[in-house]
Amino acid sequence: MLDDMFDHLQGLRDQPAWRPIPTELRETHRTEAPRAPGDLAQAHETFLSDVLPYGGGNLHPGFMGWVQGAGTPVGMLAEMLAAGLNGNLGGRDHMPIEIEREVVGWMRELFGFPQTASGLMVTGTSMANFIGVLIARQRALGPEARAAGVGDAKLIAYSSSGVHGCVPRAMDMAGLGSASLRRVRTDEHHRMDLAILRQAIAADRAAGLTPFMIVGSAGTVDTGAIDDLDALADIAAQEDLHLHIDGAYGALGVFSAEIAPRLKGIERADTIAFDFHKWAHVPYDAGFLLARDCEAHRDAFAAPAAYLSRETRGLAGGEFWPCDYGPDLSRGFRALKTWFTLKVLGTDAIGASMDRACALARTLEARVRAQPELELLAPAQLNIVCFRYRADDPDALNREIVADLHEAGAVAPSLTTVNGVVAIRAALFNHRTDERDIEALVNGVLALGRLSQRRGAA
Repeated sequence: MLDDMFDHLQGLRDQPAWRPIPTELRETHRTEAPRAPGDLAQAHETFLSDVLPYGGGNLHPGFMGWVQGAGTPVGMLAEMLAAGLNGNLGGRDHMPIEIEREVVGWMRELFGFPQTASGLMVTGTSMANFIGVLIARQRALGPEARAAGVGDAKLIAYSSSGVHGCVPRAMDMAGLGSASLRRVRTDEHHRMDLAILRQAIAADRAAGLTPFMIVGSAGTVDTGAIDDLDALADIAAQEDLHLHIDGAYGALGVFSAEIAPRLKGIERADTIAFDFHKWAHVPYDAGFLLARDCEAHRDAFAAPAAYLSRETRGLAGGEFWPCDYGPDLSRGFRALKTWFTLKVLGTDAIGASMDRACALARTLEARVRAQPELELLAPAQLNIVCFRYRADDPDALNREIVADLHEAGAVAPSLTTVNGVVAIRAALFNHRTDERDIEALVNGVLALGRLSQRRGAA
């Protein structure tokens, strides 16, 4: 099974980035639950024929549509070890907990947080953002809110209009309502407009509402924009607001000498959410939440339970029980694949891979600018480029172009909307992607656009 996966990884460029699932194959997997034992080799053969060729494509060098990491063999092997150990990292005294604590310590160091800061491995930034909102809510309303609820508290948070959809959803899940998130207009660089932010805070206070949190973005999902985090930290300090950073992929730019200066101010955040499974290429899933105030973090979640009693000795001991810092009691050993990835590859090499991705984005931006038939819709701020083929009905045409590219199998960009128009989005995260794939994307868009134009003129 390992040999087959190594062969698959080595031959990625010879395979399609994505291929449609045949209808008959879908139908063969609408079956009743198996009651009798089966054969492992046969199950693996079914995996090789029915599953492996029809994956999501994010391993392929031509995959450039969504913000997804490409994984590594190192992480794959670590995941096997973690599954073999089958650790439950909710708590108790065992070494997997200490490995997670070591990863937490590394993140404290890299983000310039105090030694007293806490951290937690989670499924992804959606969960980490939710935890950040709950910590901020706890700070604003006090511990009684956990028992009594938020009542008629009118807590208001602020983000840029480009914030990821999981942030308003976190507000919803926290009982505050998604409408309590003010999405502030952005400037020409797609960053939160600071003057408008200040005006919104003042207007909400005057209306009897309670501003409690600013959510800064470190790499927005559509364009890769980084808010002015240092200025947001100043405003948060002046207004006594919790500063949370949604850094799903961009926060780990602290690994890169090129990107790290653009994240100035992130070290002043109260909480930071990010994913190791995006730009650090740890296999899914591996998200993380870093919190400056360990006590506030613990107070937002810890709850006594007789069956979780803490002892001074034995397996029920242990200084750190992760279930006190998040909603999950049953937790897998996500930290091991993260630990292996960082130990074996090193943050410098991962940072260099990020720099190469940004350089590829600049190459793509230059190619788009050089083609009169193409229009750049958002500059390459990090590793995301948004553009389109010019046409009388560009929205419809560019949707068709992207679908055709997917089915052709060489490259797989995605679609988004920039300033109200449909854009082809190339999110260059894969460490296997190179200039051949950039050329394949540009040439594919041009060929499909020209074909459509000729058909329209016929």
